[in-house]
Amino acid sequence: MNPVITPAACSDIAELRQLYYAVYGPHYPVALGTDPAEMARLIADPHSLWLVGRCPDTGALTASAAIHGEAGSRIGRLEGIAVHPEHRSGGLAAALTEELCTRMLDSGRLDSVYATVRTVSAGPQRVVARNGFRPLGILPNAVDLSSRESLALYARHSAGVLDRRMPVTEVPAPLLPLLRTAETVLGIGYPGVQAAAAPAPASASETATRLEVIEAPAFVRRRFRDHFPGAEGWFYPLHTPNVLLTPEDGRFEVYAYLNRAGGYCSLLTAHPDPAAAAAHLEPVTRALARAGAGYVEALVPLAHRDALAAFLAQGFVAGALYPAMRADGDGFHDYVVLSRSTERIDFRGVAVEPPLQPYLDCYVSAWASTHLPTSPEVAR
Repeated sequence: MNPVITPAACSDIAELRQLYYAVYGPHYPVALGTDPAEMARLIADPHSLWLVGRCPDTGALTASAAIHGEAGSRIGRLEGIAVHPEHRSGGLAAALTEELCTRMLDSGRLDSVYATVRTVSAGPQRVVARNGFRPLGILPNAVDLSSRESLALYARHSAGVLDRRMPVTEVPAPLLPLLRTAETVLGIGYPGVQAAAAPAPASASETATRLEVIEAPAFVRRRFRDHFPGAEGWFYPLHTPNVLLTPEDGRFEVYAYLNRAGGYCSLLTAHPDPAAAAAHLEPVTRALARAGAGYVEALVPLAHRDALAAFLAQGFVAGALYPAMRADGDGFHDYVVLSRSTERIDFRGVAVEPPLQPYLDCYVSAWASTHLPTSPEVAR
């Protein structure tokens, strides 16, 4: 029986909270299903679309999903897919996802939509795959629900977008396997890309920087907007900083989004420029770990090889590649997702569909190359 699909309304918020509790329990770390004020803002947001599914017989709210967008950006995030346990296996998630993509992506409002998908079972991967999303990589230990879970990154692009990617000639050598994996899985090309020379490592004095962590969200947002009034110099879609890290002399500032409920953090940018903090990623990561982030990630343009090399040198591992993520004139830039976890990564309980498996294999190999000693080191 086909569901009745309509835009979510503020009058649905109480039912929506009950739905998300029934699906995820008390550990769902996303405001979309738990915070009435944030839910009302998303429902009213002209750049986003939230749809609900109702039983045609009873009118009961049985499913929910949204695409979250933002002003000035042509990328959206598919989030909050939830189907009541009593109404699963009826295609509700797929129906909502397809309707969202038809209205937001196929209509030309967005260039791409991404989703971070749970890997505790194969079901979520199949839902997005059936709706035209393709795997971009793995995000290990990305969120803390009842325990640490790894997520899969998927995306769906508007027609013709992937054909307008800007070429890259050099990348750090550890990224080459990820590019080859993307070529195989996505059918895109990186012709002529070569390994760039490795930069000199940071000195010991640079990595010993002491940092202050400022958690005053309104202040951090104001200061961030003062430094970055436009989109120039930063790009991290759908993330607003709520934490500021700076040394005692204030020579640089690192802006981040910290989600304590989910135990994760996204590094957004630095002032006066990202390169100013490149040598201080180790103390930044340690400070965020003390603040509760067991997982720290960064989104870096594939063309910025020095920034990529800096993250790789500090133990970050590339787990995903988002092609044609950011529009720039008539072309699009590819981005790399790099992450570092302070907690043990365990993939034994992960359910991976065949299209995602090459990314998992690639990540495991990259992690081993980064964190396990080589034979000469063992011999010493």
